[in-house]
Amino acid sequence: QVQLVESGGGLVQAGGSLRLACAASGRTFNTYVMAWFRQDPGKEREFVAAISWSGDSSYYADSVKGRFTISRDNARNMVYLQMNSLKPEDSAVYICAAGSVFDRYTEDFRSWGQGTQVTVSS
Repeated sequence: QVQLVESGGGLVQAGGSLRLACAASGRTFNTYVMAWFRQDPGKEREFVAAISWSGDSSYYADSVKGRFTISRDNARNMVYLQMNSLKPEDSAVYICAAGSVFDRYTEDFRSWGQGTQVTVSS
């Protein structure tokens, strides 16, 4: 399994931007599909975005499409989530995940980070 560590969360006003980063350990990073999920306390984990092994394909939850962009740097074992036009409902713990299937289902992702808190004030 790959070890994942997120960073970049914080407090931002509505309409603002944040860039999350996820650092992955290991020499096989480019064999993993990478994704971001988010979770509020007491709620189910929600898919946000995923990116393919090479980075040439990505897709998003409808709720973030057009505002968020996922990217990866395989040379640095990093994946990013650029979040623009943030809304209060985007507030959650954002969690980086690695898997072998290019989809949105939590059961297909085997490695998870601890998460980074994003809070958007109105």
